[in-house]
Amino acid sequence: MPCNRKQRYLQHNKYNMSVFEQFLRFIAPHSCLGCGAEGRLLCSDCAALLPTVPSRCYRCLLLTKNYAVCQDCLPKSALDAALPATTYDGLAKQLVHRLKFERAKAAAADIATACAGRFPSLEATVITYVPTAPARIRTRGYDQAALIAKALARRSGLPCRPLLGRIHAARQVGSDRKTRQQQIQDAFYLRQTLPAGSHVLLVDDVLTTGATCEAAASLLKSNGISRVTALVFAVAEAKQKARADGLSE
Repeated sequence: MPCNRKQRYLQHNKYNMSVFEQFLRFIAPHSCLGCGAEGRLLCSDCAALLPTVPSRCYRCLLLTKNYAVCQDCLPKSALDAALPATTYDGLAKQLVHRLKFERAKAAAADIATACAGRFPSLEATVITYVPTAPARIRTRGYDQAALIAKALARRSGLPCRPLLGRIHAARQVGSDRKTRQQQIQDAFYLRQTLPAGSHVLLVDDVLTTGATCEAAASLLKSNGISRVTALVFAVAEAKQKARADGLSE
């Protein structure tokens, strides 16, 4: 199939799927994963019950102010802070699964709302996101991190810019930190630039070892960004604890 015909075919399928999703939403509105209330995948009452994460360094779990990376870990990470709205289990895990694997795009707005509820005063020059690999986007029909970032931008009033692109993706589910670091190396490229000294809020759905956000932040900082704060919906507690134990040995 010639390239232009293939592009039209993919665009046609994407449009039809979008119309179909809207139709399904109309005849069968989403129900809250927690209480079953109709209208949203995560209602405000259930969002308020999501576990909170103490303010700490995401690398070693040392308690810090405003989720800042501690002084010992700062030289090893391009991130200045990592803000997790909740832990990656229960309702949060179900919500992310619906967004990434069941085409429930409405979950992105609910995730953004939950993040904004936990962090109402976001300080940044611009919001961007950790881009999903092209193959994943073709499979899902959208970039889930981009949807969350755009919804968060609408709530916060901050601009959202696609600063980064993704070159490839190795399957990272279940990988340890060292493997993730090797897989993610050189995976990103710069799409847009910002004035030197800017502060970027880097959005993603889940933080596991932090290697992906660190790689994205490193590229941003090498291109003049002075501060990068990661904002993630959920943090994988078991991975974080295992990593902290490894750092302390």
